[in-house]
Amino acid sequence: MDKKIIHQLHADFERCANTDEASGVEYWFARDLQKLLGYSQWRNFEPVIAKAVAACVTAGQNPDDHFARARKMIETGKTAQREVDEIALTRYACYLIAQNGDPRKTEIAFAQSYFAVQTRKMELVERRLEDIERLEARKKLSESERQLSGLIFERLGDNQSFGRIRSKGDTALFGGLSTQDMKKRLKVPDSRPLADFLPTITIKAKDFASEITNFNVKAENLRSEETITTEHVRSNRRVRQTLLDSGIAPEKLPPAEDVKKLQRRLETEQKKKATRKAIKKDET
Repeated sequence: MDKKIIHQLHADFERCANTDEASGVEYWFARDLQKLLGYSQWRNFEPVIAKAVAACVTAGQNPDDHFARARKMIETGKTAQREVDEIALTRYACYLIAQNGDPRKTEIAFAQSYFAVQTRKMELVERRLEDIERLEARKKLSESERQLSGLIFERLGDNQSFGRIRSKGDTALFGGLSTQDMKKRLKVPDSRPLADFLPTITIKAKDFASEITNFNVKAENLRSEETITTEHVRSNRRVRQTLLDSGIAPEKLPPAEDVKKLQRRLETEQKKKATRKAIKKDET
């Protein structure tokens, strides 16, 4: 396909995109998309939309979330107007329509590639946000455990107590499996913290349990290893029950990427992004 045509079609698609001010959701109007995809008549475009809706259902998605019915005024002459059916389409809906269009049309061929690439970009963005969320959760857990360690040392004067108390809390959270048991299950190196290989939901669970323990140790003025251990075990059991009520057994979740590798990967991506921006700036 000629590069000029590609650039023009890309510009046309971007120009026709709309954004809902309340939700920030991007959408296209079906009658605009009709013209962009090379269909001169609405009656020839409607069957393509119908196929796309069917594909949406087959994929397990609710069509109402992607094909929103509406009404629109169009010009039928220099001064005349009439109201017609309209549909607001999400990016996913546009992708399905393109997939069910006539591949012999240049516009359809372009759209199939365009929406596939844009969808992939969104997937990468979502993955990056999930990675950042996990890193932030891990930092938060380190902070809540640092606070708990400080409280325990302040009240017991023993550097080893925190490790023992945390280990018993882990056993409560993981349904009887110790920290070492979980390390073996997730193949975590002995020299590394278990939390560095836990999924985000479990990291947040451990953090929540630690925060509860911190609060109650201070609120109840607990000053013995036995009472603090009892409190921490109770906190972890309560958090575990909350997870189980939602169908989540933390000990059965698969391991996540090592947070150190994750941090390095994100830092490398950030450096590459900064380099590309610098090069682009120099070129302009």
